[in-house]
Amino acid sequence: MREHWVIPDIHGCAKTLRALIEDLIQPSRHDRLYFLGDYIDRGPSSKEVIDYLIYLQKEEYNVRTLLGNHEDYLVKSYEEELNLKKVLGIKQKNKKKKEWLFHGGKETMESFKLTDLKDFPPEYLEWMKNLEYYIELENFILVHAGLNFNIKDPFEDKNAMLWVRDYEIDSKKIGNKKIIHGHVPVSLEFIDISVKNNGYKFIDLDNGAYMTEREGFGNLVALELTTMEYKVQYNLDF
Repeated sequence: MREHWVIPDIHGCAKTLRALIEDLIQPSRHDRLYFLGDYIDRGPSSKEVIDYLIYLQKEEYNVRTLLGNHEDYLVKSYEEELNLKKVLGIKQKNKKKKEWLFHGGKETMESFKLTDLKDFPPEYLEWMKNLEYYIELENFILVHAGLNFNIKDPFEDKNAMLWVRDYEIDSKKIGNKKIIHGHVPVSLEFIDISVKNNGYKFIDLDNGAYMTEREGFGNLVALELTTMEYKVQYNLDF
């Protein structure tokens, strides 16, 4: 039977990702792997995470990858860095880059062994620019953060898909499908409840893989959509 695995925010934890895939999931090339974004920042190995995802794609595993707000942060920080101008001989400051570095971008720069954002490898930026915003399946909508149900068509607001945190779901606008997302770290206990409770309109799978010092957090979770069983890999990167 073909399995369908959903994996949320990895945040630069490459060893943890590999253990989840190779030891716990052990996918065949007939299975499906859906990644919900936020592959970079915070953890020590952002480059290795992307390299591993690209490896899976090249090895012809069925992989689909969503854009997360951290990838969006990086791409926009890079573009702003290229477009900075000098005013009276003084170079403008890149406010977006400063925010990104504070929210985990510093670790990503270290992972790529870079000191200047303008030197970021273009092939990785191009990979990020080609990531999907959402995936619609028979019974589920997969998205990094969520949807804006305050507008007629929730799929028109791409910014909400990357950044929204609190929102009320209008199931009729998405064909009564359940939303599966990451973005906001929640405890393993909450993940368990939302997976097992059919009445929930959403499942948040983000257990804060990098939050190893917080009880009930610090794991990378994968949910199988046919059986609704999930695997939990504790962090191996910290």
